[in-house]
Amino acid sequence: MEFIRAFIVGGLICVVGQILMDTTKLTPARILVIFVTLGAILGAFGIYDKLVDFGGAGATIPLPSFGNSLAKAAIKEVKESGFIGAFSGGIKGAASGITASIFFGYLMALIFNPKTKN
Repeated sequence: MEFIRAFIVGGLICVVGQILMDTTKLTPARILVIFVTLGAILGAFGIYDKLVDFGGAGATIPLPSFGNSLAKAAIKEVKESGFIGAFSGGIKGAASGITASIFFGYLMALIFNPKTKN
């Protein structure tokens, strides 16, 4: 049952992204920003954690999870270090995800020919 829930949650996130790409003139980069921001907002209010509890990997792999981890790390750092933690916490908490994104994005750009949306 865990796999089915992960498939449904991850699939619904992907369906929303595909609908945005097909029905709007939003570029994939803007959709990425929307998903990360939405994940951060939902994470700040503790809503995304409930989605992770239900959907497992289906909720932890997509882009909103990155925003969630940024928000959680920033909130934790603010509690420990004060206001400056709002800036340093997100970077500390998501450093591995940022590094992987840069590395694999660069690798894919070398392998494939990136194109912009018309």
